[in-house]
Amino acid sequence: MDRAAYAAFMALALVTALVVRRFIPKPAAYTELPAWQRAVIGAAAFVGGVLGAKLPFVLTGEEGLFTGTAWLSDGKTIVAGFGGGYLAVEIAKLAIGARAKTGDTFALPLACAMAVGRWGCFFNGCCYGTPTDLPWAVTFAGAARHPTQLYEVLFHAAVAATLFALLRRRLLPRQHLKLYLLAYCAFRFAVEFVRPEPTWAMGLSVYQWAALALALPLAVQWFFDARSAGARA
Repeated sequence: MDRAAYAAFMALALVTALVVRRFIPKPAAYTELPAWQRAVIGAAAFVGGVLGAKLPFVLTGEEGLFTGTAWLSDGKTIVAGFGGGYLAVEIAKLAIGARAKTGDTFALPLACAMAVGRWGCFFNGCCYGTPTDLPWAVTFAGAARHPTQLYEVLFHAAVAATLFALLRRRLLPRQHLKLYLLAYCAFRFAVEFVRPEPTWAMGLSVYQWAALALALPLAVQWFFDARSAGARA
């Protein structure tokens, strides 16, 4: 494992997100929010994402919930991180009385960051797939395997290109983050079939169930957003 490369790509992913978010166009409703509200929303997204990504491992680990070892050890899940960040932002907006849709300001930076960060997993030799004889297999843990880290790089890069096109054409306003997260849930559900994760219930891994659990409220929220927009039209 190359922990230095992993740390470097994680840092580069964070910088990528900040730079992209700095330069993409922002919805007028978002830019009209007071600076302190925008800061609270941004902080909630970061903290919620970090805590959400670590929480499943902390809860299932042996170190204990309130130990530094539990929170600083290896192990995090992107699905729970996305869910934690999304939930934290919604809670923060309710707490400070911000009603503006803010997801479009996070979707493209997040997709770009993930496309960079998954290279860290590749060089660290974690998050690999099941054995395969496909020509693009990469050796991990002594066997030729699906490079599922690179599958994720390609997925996030493709979504980032799509989101950039939607921003330029002003299509699907206020729905970009939900589109990204729903697409990731579908992708993650599918790619789990070539990852060496144990099944948890009904032949599905815990990550597949987590993807389904995240996708359902996102789809429901999108449905009601569309109804609300149609009523205003």
